[in-house]
Amino acid sequence: MAEIEHTCRLLEEIVAQTRTRLSGEVPDGSTRIVSLHDPDARPIAKGRLGKPVEFGYKAQVTDNSDGIVLDLVVSNRNPPDAPMLVPAITRIKALLGHAPKAVTADRGYGEASVEMGLVALGVKRIAIPRKGHPGKARCAVESARGFRTLVKWRTGSEGRVSHLKHSFGFDRTVLDGIVGANTWCGWGLLAHNSVKISALAEERKDKRTPVRVKRHPTDTANTRPPTGRSPTKRCTA
Repeated sequence: MAEIEHTCRLLEEIVAQTRTRLSGEVPDGSTRIVSLHDPDARPIAKGRLGKPVEFGYKAQVTDNSDGIVLDLVVSNRNPPDAPMLVPAITRIKALLGHAPKAVTADRGYGEASVEMGLVALGVKRIAIPRKGHPGKARCAVESARGFRTLVKWRTGSEGRVSHLKHSFGFDRTVLDGIVGANTWCGWGLLAHNSVKISALAEERKDKRTPVRVKRHPTDTANTRPPTGRSPTKRCTA
C-alpha cells in the first residue's frame, strides 16, 4: 500500500511537470522527476554532441599521480564543478594529514576563488586553465612549462573516468536512489583501488627483487682471487 501511494505521488508530480512544460515553461531540473523506477535521478546537462542531456547522477573523482582515487562525490543534482574542488582537497588533506603539493583540473574548475582556496589549504602548484579569454598575465602563467606539464598529465588521466565507467560499473548503477548510487560507486571504487594498489605493490616488489647475473666461467669476476677469498657476487635490482 505504501508503495502504491508513493507511486501515485510521483505520478502527480509528473502530471504537474507535463502541464508546466505544455504551458511553455521548463520545469526545475533540480526537482524534476525523470524516472518512476529511479525517482532520485535528475537531468544532467553534459553538452555532448548527440547527448546534450543525460539522466542519472553526477560523480566527481579525485585521484593522485599513481592513479589511486582518493575522493568520490556522487550527487543527484547538477552542481557546478568549481565549488566542488576545494572541499574535495580539504577531505584529502584530512585523510592524508597534509595537502597535495600540486593540483590540476579541467577548465570547469578555473576560477580565482578556487585557486585562493587551494593556496589557503597549502597547495604549492596549481594548474587549472581559467574560463573565458585570459589576459596577458594569465597567458604567461598558463604557458609556463610546469603548468603545461600538469595539464598534459591531467589530460592523460581522463582515461581513468572511462576505465571506471566500462570496467567498474560507473556507467550504470543497478541500485536505485541516491543511496544506491553512492553504494554502487563506492564498491566500484574499492575494486578499482584494490586492483591498482595490488599492481603498484607488485611492480615495486619486482624492482626490489635482486636478479642473479650468470657469468661465463672465464669471467675474471668469477675466478677465485689469490688470497683464497670468494669473489663478491653482483646483482642487478
